[in-house]
Amino acid sequence: IVRTIDQQIAEATAKLARLKTRAKANDTRRKIITGSVVISDAMKDPAAARALAALLRRTITRDVDLKEVASLLAELDAKAGKA
Repeated sequence: IVRTIDQQIAEATAKLARLKTRAKANDTRRKIITGSVVISDAMKDPAAARALAALLRRTITRDVDLKEVASLLAELDAKAGKA
């Protein structure tokens, strides 16, 4: 099958878009897994809970994001207080 240069460019562009989508999905999955491990560890260790709560408070600046993690911060504070 003979394809024009424009067709080849369109195919390459579509393939690049698929690869970028897959890379973003892989990155998101890695972040979710990492976050899950860190939170799980912090819930078992008061020192880790204190450190994670401090890190979140230092780095989260948007109010909407702070509202999302408010319950997690409360849980971390409770766990850290049991030390």
